[in-house]
Amino acid sequence: MTGRLTLYPAIDLKDGACVRLRRGEMADATVYSDDPGAQARAWQAAGFAWLHVVDLNGAFAGQSVNAEAVAAILANATIPVQLGGGIRDMAGIERWLAAGVRRVILGSAAAKNPGLVRAACKRFPGRVAVGIDAREGYVAVEGWAETSELKAIELALRFEDAGVAAIIYTDIARDGMLGGLNVEATLDLAFQISTPVIASGGVGRLADLAELKEQAAGARGVIDGVIVGRALYDGRVEPAAALALLAS
Repeated sequence: MTGRLTLYPAIDLKDGACVRLRRGEMADATVYSDDPGAQARAWQAAGFAWLHVVDLNGAFAGQSVNAEAVAAILANATIPVQLGGGIRDMAGIERWLAAGVRRVILGSAAAKNPGLVRAACKRFPGRVAVGIDAREGYVAVEGWAETSELKAIELALRFEDAGVAAIIYTDIARDGMLGGLNVEATLDLAFQISTPVIASGGVGRLADLAELKEQAAGARGVIDGVIVGRALYDGRVEPAAALALLAS
């Protein structure tokens, strides 16, 4: 693949605030802002073209919990938003798409109810992504609290003909740790499927993005973008430099 990669700044919501977790542990959360709407405006002003939003409480609860915070983000941003966390049925999908979310992310629902993904993709073409969160190659569900016996690649292959807009692949062990993406596993996944892949988990410096872009350029699969969280909030990755790098 050649060309630009989309950089998605992450807004993870816990108890109404913007936080970052380490390896998905809810007890290990750093609060960066108690105003999600203002954070959305800040990332938009920095030049980002999309926002990646996750309702962390919702992921554990199995239903949307931070609806008010998500609504604030939608009210304050004109750029498209993709939303995951606690979306488990068609009613939830319909509700969020009607509210202004551009793309919903189905994670636990994709692993446990693949028929929902297929039905949603058919009903809302181009507006459904699948989130695959992996622990040592196996899919984790229910806010990463449970690890299934299903391999990440097996889950991805289930939806090859479903019309999924993107597969968001996260290496849980690296998420929030700033030690770099699992580029090898991400490229291996992209190599085996035709659905575009968005990389996630571990970006800690600009060099991590440069490595992904370089490796993706020689891959047969499509790496469509990358999600960055803690490194942006901590100032380790400067938005303008990162956007310029991935757009070149």
